[in-house]
Amino acid sequence: MENGRPAPAPSGRAGRGGGEQGTGRGGERRECEPGPRGKGAESPGAEHAVDGIRNSSAGASACPPAAGELLDCKAQDERFSLIFTLASFMNNFMTFPTGYIFDRFKTTVARLIAIFFYTTATLIIAFTSAGSAVLLFLAMPMLTIGGILFLITNLQIGNLFGQHRSTVITLYNGAFDSSSAVFLIIKLLYEKGISLRASFIFLSVCSTWHVARTFLLMPRGHIPYPLPPNYSYGLCSGNGTMKEEKETAEHENRELQSKEVVSAKEETPGKGQKQEPRSFWSYALSRRFAWHLVWLSVIQLWHYLFIGTLNSLLTNMAGGDVARVSTYTNAFAFTQFGVLCAPWNGLLMDRLKRKYQKEARKTGSSTLAVALCSTVPSLALTSLLCLGFALCASVPVLPLQYLTFILQVISRSFLYGSNAAFLTIAFPSEHFGKLFGLVMALSAVVSLLQFPIFTLIKGPLQNDPFYVNVMFMLAILLTFVHPFLVYRECRTWKETPSAIA
Repeated sequence: MENGRPAPAPSGRAGRGGGEQGTGRGGERRECEPGPRGKGAESPGAEHAVDGIRNSSAGASACPPAAGELLDCKAQDERFSLIFTLASFMNNFMTFPTGYIFDRFKTTVARLIAIFFYTTATLIIAFTSAGSAVLLFLAMPMLTIGGILFLITNLQIGNLFGQHRSTVITLYNGAFDSSSAVFLIIKLLYEKGISLRASFIFLSVCSTWHVARTFLLMPRGHIPYPLPPNYSYGLCSGNGTMKEEKETAEHENRELQSKEVVSAKEETPGKGQKQEPRSFWSYALSRRFAWHLVWLSVIQLWHYLFIGTLNSLLTNMAGGDVARVSTYTNAFAFTQFGVLCAPWNGLLMDRLKRKYQKEARKTGSSTLAVALCSTVPSLALTSLLCLGFALCASVPVLPLQYLTFILQVISRSFLYGSNAAFLTIAFPSEHFGKLFGLVMALSAVVSLLQFPIFTLIKGPLQNDPFYVNVMFMLAILLTFVHPFLVYRECRTWKETPSAIA
């Protein structure tokens, strides 16, 4: 819940595609055939939230009951599509201002804001009725903003684990990515007779845990990396909180001045000169950040597009067989637990980092340069997984789509884990929140390209995404440039150690 990717856009109605029918609690039969869902949904768990809200009183107005009659819920589904498209776009776009809040006002303030948004949103959803269903347009974006603030404040916890830092960071990203499974649980409870209001009131009450953790188990400021000697936080810091924060800030400044990673092409100070800390915009406009943005945007857009067109893809492959489409979409839903895959990426990065650090001690190379080199295999492997995923999705063989679903969830887990881990390693921690937010916000803008692509598929391509899939396979090849350029930087540093401050 705390790290949850709160209610992204539904996954192209994948779970109910091809005319699969649902039964409302009043006994009426309904048939809903929405088109592709906006931003597509990183996780289909929100799809179950849609089903629950649709069948509850909050969704009743757009699809009035009529016993024994098959109803068309298209108007209602379009409203839900718009709500979740807005929420999922905000999930990425609002990461930049929330990242600024974290960097500027630090952990306690950021988490209190997150708790306010999260609690308010869950209470609004709990007490929304058919007459006030428009409030969902407010509640869902608030839920996404609260969730992303929780994630950003939790990513720094990896700094406490030293050699296992990347593993912890990717684990948090995996939990965030998979947490929409909470909505699957809510849907199942709803089908057993537990109302949506009771479920969301329970989620609201869980805010007491978030408040307790904020004041008792989290620092007021940032968790530095590397940790200064005798670092403490939360209850352990006792009455010396301000002193600890001052010492931490001084330690971070020393680390930035002595170990800051700079591009090999940049002019370096002479021996004995003091390295001046660089501004946020000098990093945001750097070539390294620009190619990382391209890498994230292309792969993320492909993921969104795949989920948004999944229903059409499976329907074409199954020849319109509703039962087979339902079987495959259910299989897709049960593969969407990235928390099981994400730590593999972190383990790979941590192991390579330890290996390169041993070599660095022998050669005298910078430890931070070595840490950046450890991200190259992770970046390249993520691109390779995505390429294999796109290739399988483009082959019109229905049983092969089981492999497609597996590659999709592994690729997605690696994508967000690598993104967070790379930013923590490649750039100073004082700018992490802003850079993380900026790259997610800009990638969200790029993801808007899916709408004209959806129009192309629905129109000239007659609901067949095959040619679009082939086009994206070529675009994914471009993402290999990013790990290649990082690798070249690492080679330059090994050959000319003076290229690093």
